[in-house]
Amino acid sequence: MAEYTGSDIVVLDGLEAVRKRPGMYIGSTGYKGLHHMIWEIIDNGIDEHLGGFCNKIVVTLQKDGGISIQDNGRGVPTDLHAKGIPTIRVVYTILHAGGKFGSGAYKVSGGLHGVGAAVVNALSEKFFVEVHRNGEIVCDEYAHGGHPVTELVDKKLPVVGKCPKNDTGTKVTFYPDPAIFENVDFKPETISKKMKEMAFLNKGLTLVFDDKINGTKQTFYESQGIKSYVDFLTVNQTKIIDEPIYVTGFSKSIEVEVAFTYVDSQSEMILSYCNRINTVDGGTAVTGFKKSLTKVINQYARDLSYLKEKDENFDGKDIRNGLVAIISIKHPDPQFEGQTKSKLGSTDATPAVDDVFFEECVRYFDRNVNDVKILIERTIKAMSARKAGDKARNAAFKSLNDFNSNSKLAACSSKKASECEIYIVEGDSAGGTVKTARNRRTQAVLPLRGKIINVEKAPIEKILANNEIKTMISAFGCGIDEAFDITKLRYDKIIILTDADVDGAHISNLLLTFFFRFMPELIYSGKVFRGLPPLYKVDYEESGKGKKTKKSKYLLDDKSLEEFKKENHKIISQQRYKGLGEMDADQLWETTLDPERRTLAQVSIQDVAEADEVTNLLMGTLVPPRREFIINEAQYAKLDV
Repeated sequence: MAEYTGSDIVVLDGLEAVRKRPGMYIGSTGYKGLHHMIWEIIDNGIDEHLGGFCNKIVVTLQKDGGISIQDNGRGVPTDLHAKGIPTIRVVYTILHAGGKFGSGAYKVSGGLHGVGAAVVNALSEKFFVEVHRNGEIVCDEYAHGGHPVTELVDKKLPVVGKCPKNDTGTKVTFYPDPAIFENVDFKPETISKKMKEMAFLNKGLTLVFDDKINGTKQTFYESQGIKSYVDFLTVNQTKIIDEPIYVTGFSKSIEVEVAFTYVDSQSEMILSYCNRINTVDGGTAVTGFKKSLTKVINQYARDLSYLKEKDENFDGKDIRNGLVAIISIKHPDPQFEGQTKSKLGSTDATPAVDDVFFEECVRYFDRNVNDVKILIERTIKAMSARKAGDKARNAAFKSLNDFNSNSKLAACSSKKASECEIYIVEGDSAGGTVKTARNRRTQAVLPLRGKIINVEKAPIEKILANNEIKTMISAFGCGIDEAFDITKLRYDKIIILTDADVDGAHISNLLLTFFFRFMPELIYSGKVFRGLPPLYKVDYEESGKGKKTKKSKYLLDDKSLEEFKKENHKIISQQRYKGLGEMDADQLWETTLDPERRTLAQVSIQDVAEADEVTNLLMGTLVPPRREFIINEAQYAKLDV
């Protein structure tokens, strides 16, 4: 047995732990983690806004790749901290340091762990802080992961200038460390979309995005907050009521805001936020809202004689048919489930939302009886449609249970889901090649004949009658919709493998729409991938030690080909694959199926509201907004037409 002593125990001091395991603090070192650094610094300014000390935040994307976030809050304290260093250094170099631990500096806050600012510093190549406070301007500089550059004078940071007493705030400028991140180029569209969402959630806060690289400047300000957010989410949908309903109030120390409307749709969309954190998996606040909405509608249904004494109450699902709602609460001490804060666990949020929503919604409907009548009548129609469709759906589910996918599915021999994967392939021709090339022990193949039904436009009984969808559901083994159970999934990876043309892209979109609407947990759990076969194979000549050697290389796309040509290789021949069927089994294994050499793109959702909006836009029934979207986005398309 190898010797194991105290010398084997490594203690990482200060910010070293962050640089060693960045994913633990910002989620990833890809684009998501890169932009999360911006949100961490913006959140500090928003906390000042929530406290009533800040009404403007400016984000500037610099031409040299850096980014600045400036707020007009109180400014980070510049005095000497009890630790013997300036308070600025405590905030930006020590984990779990901040004014959010019951000191009274903040009543509510999104960042409750005190790691955000220090983590950004730790993962930056260069980091600058400029504070305006008490009529003085103080600067501090760090480099290479949070190491201080500015020299202290008598344990104090030097004052570099004067400012008016009422000129207060903090400006942070940082440059992500390329040794940490896969790419350090910020995406302006990602920043812009996030700042728009922040404006909706922080009524009265002005957010400015100054993009120096592209020479654009955007200002986001929402006087009506989440009410405007609901309007934004439903802009291309048919409204059932004219204006979103907005209610707000306090229950003990919890502030509750709810805005909702109804659209001509069979689905529901509820987005929930706690201290501006998007709790994508819902939680106690959503529970309180659903409970209260059901109670309100049933009470009015009885008061207005839509329901008789012996009638059962309406089911909550019927009441929420077509609902679009935003729930935003501010909690002084929220409890989240999991590291990612995706679900609110604070038990006091349920009665708080229930009480505020019920009281304020009743007050609204008492003044707007026609609105509640419209919603009750819509609920009755939804209930009738559900009951009428139950028989058809049950028959469809029965046929699903009896359906045998073995005629199409080339199963793998392993029964361990953790090591198995299934390729969904376009057509029998490509399917045959993939079946020949695969590892039969761990790789299953499911060829699709033609395009599956567009689930965005069809009722569930028609969806479940589609043979290709029935085949997939049967093969996956985890059910669908309300009967979905991811623990029964037979594969660790579901890989969509289509040709690199318009038809292939359409088939891929149809599949992703189906997964998003009826098996969204597959995407949330990171089980869905797109296989990326190469578009080119080049044979080239390489010289070395007086010899010429013929070599081959596969290239993913046109960009890769252009970069390869710039390396001045002597290209002998160049082959372009228009479809999977043009590769033989060995080539397909080498490029697309071999886990050691293939390229996969994991399908993920960062913004549920945006995913819902784009899915509805591209796959729904309204043509004009879809045409406008396609025209606007055509410049970014990479399809082989």
